[in-house]
Amino acid sequence: MKALFILGPTAVGKTAISVKLAKHFGGEIISCDSVQVYRGLDIGSAKIKKEETGGVPHHLIDIVSPKEDFTAFQFVSLMKEKIKEISERNKLPIVVGGTSLYVKSLILNYNFGGAGKDENLRKKLEVILKNEGVEKLYSYLKTVNLDLATKTEKDNPVRVIRAIEIALGSGEKTSSKSEIDSLIFALTMEREKLYERINLRVDMMLDEGLVDEVKRLKEEGLTRENSSMKAIGYKEVLSFLDGEISYERMVELIKQHSRNYAKRQLTFLRGMENINYIDAEEENSFQKICEKVKEWLNG
Repeated sequence: MKALFILGPTAVGKTAISVKLAKHFGGEIISCDSVQVYRGLDIGSAKIKKEETGGVPHHLIDIVSPKEDFTAFQFVSLMKEKIKEISERNKLPIVVGGTSLYVKSLILNYNFGGAGKDENLRKKLEVILKNEGVEKLYSYLKTVNLDLATKTEKDNPVRVIRAIEIALGSGEKTSSKSEIDSLIFALTMEREKLYERINLRVDMMLDEGLVDEVKRLKEEGLTRENSSMKAIGYKEVLSFLDGEISYERMVELIKQHSRNYAKRQLTFLRGMENINYIDAEEENSFQKICEKVKEWLNG
């Protein structure tokens, strides 16, 4: 099975170019985003609008209630199913996104050991998280599996807890040869210009009603304990709505955390092999990608 990957940091322009590629090659898009899977988290996740899809089918968006947890194991399993379904329709699967763990897990065919949730362990870890913070959990993860810790976002409590479950459960993640023939592109941009785009995107999200979106989710019973509300943009607005920070500080934090996330995404990409880097601002960037895709599709 063949699958085209369009990767890159947040706000670099993956959505627009992936839609053009899907229309050009008869493809369907699979969103690889850990926030866009949740229903109702639209503005803060930069979820594609209907008028932006160009009629191209998009998959793995709005598939989970924001009150549910959704693991990497579940997401990767669904991505594999979608790639197979799209291929069987003689369409080109195009995986688009920036959630590093999901991308790497799919490309390297990670086996999560089938490690399901240990509710007792999870409750204990959540108590530690509440009382002592994610730093304490990450320090513990390093003691039980240093290699796994180095691959885990240390400031993401969901990832850290899951990594501890894997380390203490049925074994750490392993990888094997993937049945997916991947062609991977990473869109890049000069750092300062990317950060300007990120700041502008945050301003646009706020203008579009991000605060009201989070207010509605809060009224529906969602709190910062829900995995969905730990996402950038949502956790900061919750702090503002709870009176913990000012509006100005909220905006500052969303922009700062978004820039930091983009930096982590770029670091992740540099650690991967067989990536074709494309300057998103080059006039002929789309043509460059098309030429390589044609060669790849022709074997």
